[in-house]
Amino acid sequence: MITMIAAIGANHELGKDNDLVWHLPDDFKRFKALTTGHCIIMGRKTFESFPKLLPNRKHIVITRNTDYPVPEGVVVVQNMAQALSQCEDDPQPFVIGGGEIYRLGMEWADCLEITHIEGDFECDTFFPELDHDLWDCISSVRHEKDQKHDYAFTYKTYHRRASKNKIE
Repeated sequence: MITMIAAIGANHELGKDNDLVWHLPDDFKRFKALTTGHCIIMGRKTFESFPKLLPNRKHIVITRNTDYPVPEGVVVVQNMAQALSQCEDDPQPFVIGGGEIYRLGMEWADCLEITHIEGDFECDTFFPELDHDLWDCISSVRHEKDQKHDYAFTYKTYHRRASKNKIE
């Protein structure tokens, strides 16, 4: 099962200047819990936004630059098919961004783990629009605004409808 995971604003905002525009500690914890032990597929800009490698995850970076320098253990590929071929031993690789990689990954994904943040944000990167004819929301858990979270948000899990074909 190929899963895309993202936190998005009300208008599908992802971030600005290669960074998030919100701080949601519980969403970070959920991201860590879901992705630990799995392959994480990302674009170069997302990879460069990390202060260090995320522990206990295989990092796969999609870039057009075939000579892109990365630390030992990080895999560099040029497209989504190559990225997924690096995940053959992982029953659930995660596509983690950014915007262009989400657009590429949408046709491959079986599952979406989306944190819907209740707010409008000034951003330059966006998650693709969801085609609700292709996706069923199978789980929804709301998190209210609190002392550690400036925004209310809802974790939603979507599964691709079986009757709709995806790329094989």
